[in-house]
Amino acid sequence: MNFPLFFEIQGHRYYLHIIFEVLAFFIGVRYYYFLKRNYKDNISNINRLWIMLGAMIGALIGSRLIAAFEIKDFLQSVSFLEFYNNKTVLGGFLGGLFGVEGIKKLIGEKESSGDLYVLPIILALFIGRIGCFSMGIAEPTFGVETDFFLGINLGDGKLRHPIMLYEMGFLAVLFVFFKKLLQKEFRNYKNGDAFIIFMLFYFTFRFLMEFLKPRYEIFLGLTIIQWCGIFIYIYYWKFFRRICNK
Repeated sequence: MNFPLFFEIQGHRYYLHIIFEVLAFFIGVRYYYFLKRNYKDNISNINRLWIMLGAMIGALIGSRLIAAFEIKDFLQSVSFLEFYNNKTVLGGFLGGLFGVEGIKKLIGEKESSGDLYVLPIILALFIGRIGCFSMGIAEPTFGVETDFFLGINLGDGKLRHPIMLYEMGFLAVLFVFFKKLLQKEFRNYKNGDAFIIFMLFYFTFRFLMEFLKPRYEIFLGLTIIQWCGIFIYIYYWKFFRRICNK
């Protein structure tokens, strides 16, 4: 397999990555509305729209800001266009989280809103990672060189950890897990807990995967992605206190 994967139409080259990015967004949104039809939602439709707007704006900003800290000497070497084009999903989650919480305070919405988004997010992530894999080393999601039997030549002639495939496998397991968790007979948790558990699982996975990637350590031997993982555990300290006191 030759990376990156593309096709040509009338002499123009089109990378599969952009196609899977569009598919991820479209299918994720459609799946959200499919689930919403059978979901007893305590949040009004207009507030849901405001929440989604806050999530999108927050994700747009957060994905770029966190990605900037993955680049050494960013302020001295990166143009605004490069800053905008460089993004990370994990930063999008973090920015989206703050965007949602900010909007909810503005509109006075106190209900937890995240559970309904968990399965669509996982599905969209899975589809998007197919696009990342199709780019090989042209997308900064590849791993370091390895002798591990799962090592793959991603376009530079070296066997590397296919981080994108690892994440797709992880997401498939998460999808099955949350599919069961979100069924009515398993709803013994507090509203909003599913989203918190997803965030903790995903940020933990990304924290560990950073050790298998080329890395730029910003502080104490950890990358910005790993510091975001630590932050999310601190952010949800009330969740840990509640489950520990049960």
